[in-house]
Amino acid sequence: MASGLKSMTLRGLDPRLAARLRDVARREGKSMNQTVLDALRSQFGLDKPRRFTEVHRDLDHLFGRWDEDEFTRIQQKIDSERRIDSELWQ
Repeated sequence: MASGLKSMTLRGLDPRLAARLRDVARREGKSMNQTVLDALRSQFGLDKPRRFTEVHRDLDHLFGRWDEDEFTRIQQKIDSERRIDSELWQ
């Protein structure tokens, strides 16, 4: 690769580790590749310091805030709208 970035293939990834990797990637909304890279960077002390990690709630009274149930229902609706109906594309 021209940019100097290297590619690697992981062999011997047992099902339990693969499932855990998949779960973490899904939970964090990342690709499995990005999840592995983040884990490696963290393990070797190469992770970037997090910026903008403070959560501000000072404007919640102006705009409101979803509770967990509301968020779950809204997210499920968004996810269902993202599904592609294969019959429409034939």
